[in-house]
Amino acid sequence: MQKYFVIDTNILLHTRFALEAFADNVVALPMTVIEELDRFKTKSDELGRNARAAIRYLDGLREEEEAYARNENREPISLVQGIPNHAGGKLMVLPETDLETPVELRVDVPDNRILRAAVHLARGGEKVILVTKDLNLRIKASMVDIEPQDWKADRVEADELYPGFRELRGAGGAIDHFYADGELSLPGLDLQPNEFVVLTAGENQSQSAIGRASGRNGIVKINKNRERAHGIAGRSAEQRMALQLLLDPAVSLVTLVGGAGTGKTLLALAAGLEAIRLDETARKGDGKLPYDYEKMLVTRPVIPMGKDIGYLPGSKDKKMAHWMQPVFDNLSFLMQTGPGGGKHAMGKAADRKVRELFDDDLVELEALTYIRGRSIAKQYIVVDEAQNLTPHEVKTIISRAGEGTKIVLTGDPSQIDNPYLDASSNGLTYTVDRMKHLDLFGHILLRRAERSPLSAAAAREL
Repeated sequence: MQKYFVIDTNILLHTRFALEAFADNVVALPMTVIEELDRFKTKSDELGRNARAAIRYLDGLREEEEAYARNENREPISLVQGIPNHAGGKLMVLPETDLETPVELRVDVPDNRILRAAVHLARGGEKVILVTKDLNLRIKASMVDIEPQDWKADRVEADELYPGFRELRGAGGAIDHFYADGELSLPGLDLQPNEFVVLTAGENQSQSAIGRASGRNGIVKINKNRERAHGIAGRSAEQRMALQLLLDPAVSLVTLVGGAGTGKTLLALAAGLEAIRLDETARKGDGKLPYDYEKMLVTRPVIPMGKDIGYLPGSKDKKMAHWMQPVFDNLSFLMQTGPGGGKHAMGKAADRKVRELFDDDLVELEALTYIRGRSIAKQYIVVDEAQNLTPHEVKTIISRAGEGTKIVLTGDPSQIDNPYLDASSNGLTYTVDRMKHLDLFGHILLRRAERSPLSAAAAREL
């Protein structure tokens, strides 16, 4: 039986590709959705771009149908009747209706008008499914016997997210062989590229080893030269594995996912400082530096937690400074803990060293607003709070990478401030799921808070 998928506005604001994602079924847009797209189309953000893309697609289908009808010497069918789309199905617009419903739905509420249109369609005997990211609308749909669904095409269940490593317990004998030979064959393991394996000897957690994937069914020792970055060493196995990826120039895209205080941003920035040649002790052997990055570019989405404080005066850099304060905090800490691991710059001295990074053009802050269209070569890019980005926004950022550029995405999917995203639909988790099979990609899930005992207690108990 052909299905009718009634699409809510928030789906098209998330991705216009929903209009051709249901194969040979019918995609139905209530007139209210068209009106809401018109309200969003003038916005300069991702919502506005998606609204305009959806409108252009609809208009393109209309023009194709009219051209086809002229060539065939017949009257064109309308969007209300349903015209063919590019996926093999049909697309139609549902007109407004004053149909009575089992539950009173106020007509001045746009969501209710969308639901009324779906009920009207279902009463014609059609199999109707309402696709929406709005939880309340899904609840109301169930109350009027309309099947609700979330948009699932780019969802990645957060609880099932690829962690970037796996643990093998009871591997005491294997650990001995691994230390002796520097490599170990593990048939049937089927590892992802750049995945790690933590070997532990049963309950004896003191005997353990970390190996990195070598092919699908083998591991090799991690690189001892990648244990420390700008005076920072990993405190946990996950942080040690993260540094291996961050300091490996062959891995050009790294994602770090973890809760508050797990060290995501600090590790990314420390590796960035190491990579832009601030640490002259990184010279090994013949004196060549292992990296060739000209600067570190740091950015993050400008999305407030809670009520927005409104307009910020000043230049772009002054505006960005407010949003980038977590970056400044981490850089200041790194300036206090030098490459040798000892305290060498405190308070104002550390702040002065941070300012020198920007004055010398070694570190740059960039607003995501201005990144579209750029081609960024030989830079180490850190995108903090990436869980607040849509999959399309992350794609836009990664596709800006030129030759010799490395990109690090950090974030916590459990702390999302973007009202149109959740833990399973954001660009960070989407990237992990779609890129994990590539040799140029690495990912680590950071599980243990290392910021302070208080931070760890808050993450655990609150």
